[in-house]
Amino acid sequence: MFQPNMNMEGHNQLHHMLDMTQNTSESDIARIRDDDFDSATKSGSDNHEGASGDDQDQRPKKKRYHRHTQHQIQEMESFFKECPHPDDKQRKELSRELGLEPLQIKFWFQNKRTQMKTQHERHENTHLRTDNEKLRADNMRYRDALSNSSCPNCGGPTAIGEMSFDEHHLRLENARLREEIDRISAIAAKYVGKPVVNYPLLSPPVPPPRPLELGVGNFGGQPGIGGEMYGAGDLLRSISAPTEADKPMIIELAVAAMEELVKMAQMGEPLWMTNQLDGTSTLHEDEYFRTFPRGIGPRPTGFKCEASRETAVVIMNHINLVELVMDVDQWSTVFSGIVSRAMTLEVLSTGVAGNYNGALQVMTAEFQVPSPLVPTRESYYVRYCKQLSDGTWAVVDVSLDSLRPSPAVRCRRRPSGCLIQEMPNGYSKVTWVEHVEVDDRGVHNLYRQLVSSGHAFGAKRWVATLDRQCERLASAMATNIPSGDVGVITNQEGRKSMLKLAERMVISFCAGVSASTAHTWTTLSGTGADDVRVMTRKSIDDPGRPPGIVLSAATSFWLPVSPKRVFDFLRDENYRNEWDILSNGGVVQEMAHIANGRDTGNCVSLLRSANSSQSNMLILQESCNDPTASFVIYAPVDIVAMNLVLNGGDPDYVALLPSGFAILPDGTSDLGGGAIGEADSGGSLLTVAFQILVDSVPTAKLSLGSVATVNNLIACTVERIKASLSPENA
Repeated sequence: MFQPNMNMEGHNQLHHMLDMTQNTSESDIARIRDDDFDSATKSGSDNHEGASGDDQDQRPKKKRYHRHTQHQIQEMESFFKECPHPDDKQRKELSRELGLEPLQIKFWFQNKRTQMKTQHERHENTHLRTDNEKLRADNMRYRDALSNSSCPNCGGPTAIGEMSFDEHHLRLENARLREEIDRISAIAAKYVGKPVVNYPLLSPPVPPPRPLELGVGNFGGQPGIGGEMYGAGDLLRSISAPTEADKPMIIELAVAAMEELVKMAQMGEPLWMTNQLDGTSTLHEDEYFRTFPRGIGPRPTGFKCEASRETAVVIMNHINLVELVMDVDQWSTVFSGIVSRAMTLEVLSTGVAGNYNGALQVMTAEFQVPSPLVPTRESYYVRYCKQLSDGTWAVVDVSLDSLRPSPAVRCRRRPSGCLIQEMPNGYSKVTWVEHVEVDDRGVHNLYRQLVSSGHAFGAKRWVATLDRQCERLASAMATNIPSGDVGVITNQEGRKSMLKLAERMVISFCAGVSASTAHTWTTLSGTGADDVRVMTRKSIDDPGRPPGIVLSAATSFWLPVSPKRVFDFLRDENYRNEWDILSNGGVVQEMAHIANGRDTGNCVSLLRSANSSQSNMLILQESCNDPTASFVIYAPVDIVAMNLVLNGGDPDYVALLPSGFAILPDGTSDLGGGAIGEADSGGSLLTVAFQILVDSVPTAKLSLGSVATVNNLIACTVERIKASLSPENA
């Protein structure tokens, strides 16, 4: 052990070691002092302790210490770098090479390890002390800054712990809403006299015709084999949410569009010229550009203007009507005959005071006519809702194509939308303005008159559809159902489930019959308007559709009779055996029905064929009629599943493949009357569409025989309808 009282020899050795430092580098001073001094004292101590009692008595008190040579230290240093913990064998080998005792070797390595550990700890402590001082200084600086600052969002103190999380969240939300109101109000205030920057669009050339190929796609947005995606068109797929740099311009466009829409809805002549015969309004374009010189830019070359205005009173509360228009899912469902697809890309503002006042939504939508002969119209726009006064609201759309000019744009929405005013007894007055610029050169000649007249996509069609759907919603919520008529469904839950199932059937039919960019139609046979277009889709893991390969076929043609007569013929179960080949000429009976409005033709029915080979199947049918379009849509349903629905069960798991008819006027007569074709004049444009499950295995190959069978089915149906509705049989 270490001896606190050194003798003189040890003291002289220490002086001798210090003298050696004159010829030793500074880095070796501490090593020589520590290692040799400790080794000498410990070695002497160990030798002293290791002697016997007799030897101790006989040994003189003067101890003999051994000082390691420079060579020995260098060798042990070198070995230490390779192996800090030598074993007995290695210590004996070193002692033999260096002329030292193994115990001396052992103590030297112990001391060396202790020395290295001490040096490392000293360095680590110095580093930690420096970091601690730095953190302490930062902490003091931040504490001083917090004590003298205020929250930039809510304006309140920033002292931690003095405000609850909920209170802090509410203050931030209030500050955000206040900032939003101030920003929109400032833009509205400075807009007068300040023109909106015009961004001219590129003049879009007519897109080349797409090659005809039989593509196999999927239901429900699944990627298809043919390279198409059901539910995402070429243009809509390429559109992304707006950037931060776009948002100020979007807000300014929306505010200007709102001002324009309100004036368009309220102004009369000379902006709107009224037709004295049918009461329709026509926009005076020169007056329009004089009244509204600022806007989204001049009309692109090759585009035509379609502008219309229509007013109606509908059976829906004005607040519910605003919510319907601002909810993209409700809106696309109610207008499923016009809107084939819609999506909200970004919500710039949710509104204030718990309602949609001030709401701003960037959207994409695809508008359709239920026929494969009329291209759909894709649009990228902002929707802005504003409360004008107590009980009066306005919702406006305006295109944002100027933010991203693209040659693929074929339709621009100038400020369009509706003015909604509260009326007594839960009714609302709706004034609808539809103002678009469109390249309609892809429209088939059969539908050109209807489209160019503005009735295919115009305000009258929007209002008529809304009026009919409001009646449908009112009937779904009705509780005082008379039970006198046979077949009337009075069970409230059963009515709701059956109407929900029929609604899904109509949406599926409308989404699959148009010339959407999401579909790839293939023309099979025939010439002109009688071409039958088909496409196949895979149905996989969708409880609402039977699994397998589904073949869709559709064709459109003209009939020289009024739309009302066509509608009455197709919806009446007593005439069904005249055109329905699958009924085998048997009598079709109505088992139950739900009335959907004032018109007796608006109803949901459950039919059964007396001669049907499938006794376990029923036919679910919805017929709907308004002044601009009418539909008769049906689908076979399993009788067990329908019993569950009639008892209030979930209709989402009932598999449907809807087929049916879309009936439109041909555009040669006016639509000023109340009901479609009231004057019984003009012809009809009829679209016939079938969906057939050709194979229950989704991976099966489509056979040409299946295509030929469906083609013959639709051709025979068309011939029977033409024969039954020919003028000779009138």
